[in-house]
Amino acid sequence: MSWQEKNSSLYKKFEFKDFKQAFEFMKQVAEVAEEQNHHPKWLNEYNKVEIWLSTHSEGKITDKDHTLAKEIDKIYEDLKV
Repeated sequence: MSWQEKNSSLYKKFEFKDFKQAFEFMKQVAEVAEEQNHHPKWLNEYNKVEIWLSTHSEGKITDKDHTLAKEIDKIYEDLKV
């Protein structure tokens, strides 16, 4: 599934084999988010992680969101889910 535009945010739902893998994904995303100083809104339930990206200061989706989305996709791919 690719990123979708929902309510002025980029949205994507990720699924993992178990909670540990979902948590590892979140840890890695957190590192990248800190480096970029751009933080997601997210929800984790067992093996699923939902992420919304939006630039709050702009009130819309910006290049920052697209850049972080690409990095998140790389992390997901590297975990070989």
